[in-house]
Amino acid sequence: MKNFVEINFLEIEEKTEYVNIIKKVIEQAFLEEEIDKINLYINIILTNPENIRKINNKYRKIDKETDVLSFPMFEKQEIKERMKENNPIEDVLGDVVISVQRVKEQAEEYGHSFERELAYMLIHGFYHLMGYDHIEEKDKMEMREKEEKVLNKLNISR
Repeated sequence: MKNFVEINFLEIEEKTEYVNIIKKVIEQAFLEEEIDKINLYINIILTNPENIRKINNKYRKIDKETDVLSFPMFEKQEIKERMKENNPIEDVLGDVVISVQRVKEQAEEYGHSFERELAYMLIHGFYHLMGYDHIEEKDKMEMREKEEKVLNKLNISR
C-alpha cells in the first residue's frame, strides 16, 4: 500500500488515534481525486496553538492562532499535468498544519466527535493543496461538496 502522508508532531504528544484518522482520510482523498497513482504525498504537522500562531505570523503575516494552515506546492493546473505525465519522482503536494487543541475545542463547540473535526481539518487542508478555495460562494460550494463526499464515504458524519 502506498503511503500518501508523512505525519509530524510538533511539541505535542504523538497519538496512534491521530495517525489512524489521518491515514484513513488522506488515503480516501487521494483515491477520490484519482491522484493515488502519482508520486505525491502530503506532510501533516500536528501542533499546539502557540506554534500554529508563529507559523501563521511567519508565512502569512497574521499574528493570530488558527485551526488549520495549508501550504500548497503546486497550482491546480500543475497537478493535472502531473497526473498525465506519471512522473516517477516522489514529491510533496504540500503541508497542512493543524492545531490539535483547536480541533478539540471546535469538536465540542459544534457538538460532534474529535474524529469528525480532525477529519474535516484534514480534508479541508487537502483541498486547499489541490487548488480549491472558498473566497467566492461558488468556489466554497464546490469545495464543501468535495469535502463532504470524502467524509461521507468514510462514514464520518456530524
